[in-house]
Amino acid sequence: MIALLDNDMTGAGLANNNTAVGASAMVDNTDGAGNTAVGTQALFSNTQSDNNTAVGLNALMTNISAGNSALGRGALQSKQLGSLNTAMGTNALFSLTGVSTMHSNNNTAVGAFALTNLTAGDANTAVGITAGTTLVTCDRNLYIANQGPNASSESDTIRIGNGQTATFIAGISGQEANAGDPVFITTSGKLGTVNPPSSARFKEEIKPMNQASEAILALKPVTFRYKKEFDPTHIPQFGLVAEEVEKVNPDLVKRDREGKVQTVRYDAVNAMLLNEFLKEHREVQELWEIIADNLSEAGWSLGCVSAVDSEGRTIWITGAHCGDGNRFIACADQKLTAFCGTSREL
Repeated sequence: MIALLDNDMTGAGLANNNTAVGASAMVDNTDGAGNTAVGTQALFSNTQSDNNTAVGLNALMTNISAGNSALGRGALQSKQLGSLNTAMGTNALFSLTGVSTMHSNNNTAVGAFALTNLTAGDANTAVGITAGTTLVTCDRNLYIANQGPNASSESDTIRIGNGQTATFIAGISGQEANAGDPVFITTSGKLGTVNPPSSARFKEEIKPMNQASEAILALKPVTFRYKKEFDPTHIPQFGLVAEEVEKVNPDLVKRDREGKVQTVRYDAVNAMLLNEFLKEHREVQELWEIIADNLSEAGWSLGCVSAVDSEGRTIWITGAHCGDGNRFIACADQKLTAFCGTSREL
């Protein structure tokens, strides 16, 4: 069939600046202007839409909307409604049809079969062979060399890569991020700034830690240096050895993809350390009360104040006096130590 067979069939003089090369290319165009079709049946169904470019067999074959670009066999082949879509590669955006002129706009697919199964959606970008092929309906996603989730729909998501084992990004290391948040990553590769969530709505079986935190008392902090292949600067480090921590409590370590012990859950260690501190604090409070009660029964009155010495350190000063005029004073950098010093003097 002749290319541009029906061009300006209405006689309105609107079908200007069109180019068609190939059997049945833009064959039904009547009033559309500024279109380019190169390839058999490229822009086959276009009648009145403007400014489309189709290069390849069946590219934009069923299109009836404006401002779309398709390069490659079957690119945007099924699209009817929706504008400003770009497809480059065999069968890229092949299934996009659109449910209305207000939907299925501004999609970009670069690579063979990129977004090939997408039927409806806005502002999606997929780069790479088979990028985003799992998606059927979605909006505002970015996929680079990633086929998408194990589901047919998601929105507002970025997915980069598939199967790579290392990532290098310039412009991050050494840069300030004032008032920013640390970034965490799950085993599935999802990034986020909250790990783990602390709200009770995410938790179950909540109960006091009690003696569970005593495991950290068996941990052995060490100083070390990473091997130079991991840290060329070879600076001194402070921390724990994951294999030793595993012997104390296996729940305090993380493992790599092969199941080997890799690192320590320092966030959990910190929580356990807080529990031990609070337990110790309560014991100290009880001991202070015992000391105070014993001295009171013996006719002594106790007092305590804190001060800052000439080197900027906080010191505690305790004193005791009795009705007979006897007085004792002790100083220490810890409150309990000062109390005990006074008690020993008495």
